[in-house]
Amino acid sequence: MSITVKLSASELGALWMTYHKKTMILRILEYFMEKSDDNKAKSLMSGLHESLHQKVVEIKKMFENEGAAVPVGFTEEDLHLEAPKLWDNGFDIMFCRVLKEISMGMYVLHMTISYREDMIKLYKQLTDLTQTYYNHFTQYLLEKNLLPRPNFTNMPQSADYIHNKDYMKGTNLFGHKRSINTVEFGILYHIIETNITGMQLMKGFAQCSKDEDAQKYFQKGHKLAKDILKEAGEILQENTIQPSATPGGTVTNATAAPFSDKLMMFCTYLLGGFSIGSSGFSAAFNLRNDVAAQSAVFAKDIYAYTIEGAKLMIAKGWFEEPPKMDI
Repeated sequence: MSITVKLSASELGALWMTYHKKTMILRILEYFMEKSDDNKAKSLMSGLHESLHQKVVEIKKMFENEGAAVPVGFTEEDLHLEAPKLWDNGFDIMFCRVLKEISMGMYVLHMTISYREDMIKLYKQLTDLTQTYYNHFTQYLLEKNLLPRPNFTNMPQSADYIHNKDYMKGTNLFGHKRSINTVEFGILYHIIETNITGMQLMKGFAQCSKDEDAQKYFQKGHKLAKDILKEAGEILQENTIQPSATPGGTVTNATAAPFSDKLMMFCTYLLGGFSIGSSGFSAAFNLRNDVAAQSAVFAKDIYAYTIEGAKLMIAKGWFEEPPKMDI
């Protein structure tokens, strides 16, 4: 007789987070699919929705098999399909691509705290699904000229080592800054690309939110994304690098909310957590100390903003409590 090992506490927490994120994405996809006027975009989102729905059913079954309460997550009550289109010009696929970036990072984390074979299999399947659709979304945006490629550079003709500690200084005695390297450029470019989409998301949320506190919070998020874009762009321009212009989609004049404030706040909270992790990664791999310091400032500001959002969700009764440690 085979004995199934119970879910560990870390696996339960990972599954809980996954359920919330997946049910949120399903509602977002349902809205985008309803408003899309591009058949290929609609087909891509429909394919992802079908696959994710199956995984949500599977996760729900896992909770039930463990005798655990199924989280509320996000339901049809958090979706308002009658609301008009809030974003246009490719924003739906751009944002879906960002959501897949977040998913890839979260599945790596969740797999590292999973030990039961079915849990590891679940995150492997979700990772494969996410990487497949990340590529589909990227290629779609490139084909539609909605996603410019990063700047090109001359190929190195030799492999060299760093011998001077001044390489890590933002400036030397004469105020000269070394040019950023390709690793640092890639990090800064990603910051710009994701914050353009984030800025449009926050603008849309602020425009349609019916809760005054949430609306102010989204407006603050829009300003934060705009400030980060300015700082990252200035670093590139100091190095005579003009990044490709990413459209980021557009926000329409609609004021009816497509989602509940609860969903929009959680979505912002999730993006904040992803950005904190990205900023920490950036600080570690930026070898020029002034660029690393700026990444640390980004992380500090995003962390403060994210915690403010968590407190607001708790005050409004919108933050579902994760499973308790009950030993």
